[in-house]
Amino acid sequence: MSLSDSVSTPARLTATATVKLPRLALLGVGLIYILAGLFFRDPWKTDDVVGLAAMLTTLHEGGVTWLLPQIGTFAHAQDGPLSTWVGALCIWAFGPFFKLFTGDTLDAAIIASRLPNFLWFGLMTASVWYGSYLLGRRPEPQPLALPFGGEPTVQNYGRMIADAALLLIVATVGIVWRMHETSEVPAIIAFQALAFYSVARMLDHPASGATTLGLALAAAFLTRGWIGALPIMLAIPCIFTPRSPLWREKKWLIVTATLCTALILLWWIPARQLGTYWTQSWIVWNTSSFTWPDYHEVLSIFRDLPWFLWPTWPLALVAIWQWRGWLSAPHIRIPLMFALWPLVTMMFLVDAFEPEYSLMAIPAAVLAAFALPTLRRGFVNSLDWFAVMCYTLTSATVWLGWIALQTGWPEKISHNIARQTRGYDVYISWPAVIIALFGTLAWLALVRWRLHSKPAGLWRGTVLSAGGLIVTWLLLVTLWMPALDYVRSYRTVSGQLAHVLQENLPPGECVRAHGLGAGQRASFLVFNNINFSYDSHCALVLQQTNPDSLKDGSAAYSDTGTVLWIGKRGADRHEVFRLLRLREP
Repeated sequence: MSLSDSVSTPARLTATATVKLPRLALLGVGLIYILAGLFFRDPWKTDDVVGLAAMLTTLHEGGVTWLLPQIGTFAHAQDGPLSTWVGALCIWAFGPFFKLFTGDTLDAAIIASRLPNFLWFGLMTASVWYGSYLLGRRPEPQPLALPFGGEPTVQNYGRMIADAALLLIVATVGIVWRMHETSEVPAIIAFQALAFYSVARMLDHPASGATTLGLALAAAFLTRGWIGALPIMLAIPCIFTPRSPLWREKKWLIVTATLCTALILLWWIPARQLGTYWTQSWIVWNTSSFTWPDYHEVLSIFRDLPWFLWPTWPLALVAIWQWRGWLSAPHIRIPLMFALWPLVTMMFLVDAFEPEYSLMAIPAAVLAAFALPTLRRGFVNSLDWFAVMCYTLTSATVWLGWIALQTGWPEKISHNIARQTRGYDVYISWPAVIIALFGTLAWLALVRWRLHSKPAGLWRGTVLSAGGLIVTWLLLVTLWMPALDYVRSYRTVSGQLAHVLQENLPPGECVRAHGLGAGQRASFLVFNNINFSYDSHCALVLQQTNPDSLKDGSAAYSDTGTVLWIGKRGADRHEVFRLLRLREP
């Protein structure tokens, strides 16, 4: 007999609390979430533009680059090729169609490269919903039976948990931008969600669940390497414990392991044969990413995670406490292990940041959903009002900042914004303003609905949190998109460099890079097809440095090169590019 058999369930609620959330409302929330900020912008520096550059290189170069992702001549030997495959195929299939409307090959490719985000978002939300629904229907999390009846049905209770989990993952602050970028991060979140669903599915359909789990684990590995796959792989054996209902299905993990290994080897064997340098670099990157825990790194993780996982992490901790007598039950054990092992893995990473934090978003949202039935009504109402106040304030702040950008008032706010957007020509995009106004009105209507309707559904607070975050995000990507593009895009500086190279790069001559980061290298390749050589005899060198190094003369080649061009992004105060022609030794 498990401990949970002798412990009273902490879940207490009536049937009215599980009233059905309209499906159209749920669908609308998802569509607005993924559409806002996905299109009508440049690829931004680092992960966003790096992912696009790898896709374009694969599509244009073909051959071995389908197995071994590259950024031009640069071996992008980290992560894995799966997100690059999907993105390149979308550009190939849909790029010509979008070119009919944009008239520009690059803009069409940028739009097409973001179509996989619909796939990753759909896979994530479907997996979270169905996985939570399967766990919510089980006997362990069912609410306490009321003396005179009136408790919810198993189906309605499971649906309420699933709706809440879906809305909570949408409401998670840290992943909202990441789900809209052209990188491996949306894909790894989706495959972790699929792994979560697969384990939940194994409770009643072990064969299909084990097969799907093998696909999810292989896909996670092919997306993010060991950094993405290891936390999920470590969670699986910890879920299949003797006290768990899944223990009797452990034999099906052989199917999972076999399928996962076979799919990985289908890529790794030819990759190893065709690209020894790439695969060796990939091994070095994966192994060197792990180290012994560092005090400062651990502090940084626990400082940033609460912001990244807001608002789910407090509710997730409440769920663990309230269901502490049920830790072996699947509805707690499965998401808890999927949350614990990414956290443990982060402690052993050299530089854990948002891509690694993302693996905690799914399980935190599921745990948070199971906390809701255990909360007192007054506490739930307090959370509702907190969401209303918080997101009304953030929306008002976005509007106030935009007004300051346009008018110069309030003066102090305008001065701070001007420092961050130095050189930006202010203008108003009226279609964006109209969309922002409609979004603000929708938020006010949602608040009014909460005030006047006083809905009994336990999902009402999650609707407010998800709706508030979506409106804030919508305001940012409409009102602030031109300024954000100016601050985070390399299109302008790349065009300047391309023009200078046209005048200073005779046919047959090459240009190499010095100190150039992957994001900058990718940006120059994407915007102007500038591909840097690794030939040390190239007389032309593009150097990335900083103003302090230029000022004190410590920048490389300060005494041995002729400066042909100096440029930077208008708003960047720390990054400078120099094109140099080195003198003959």
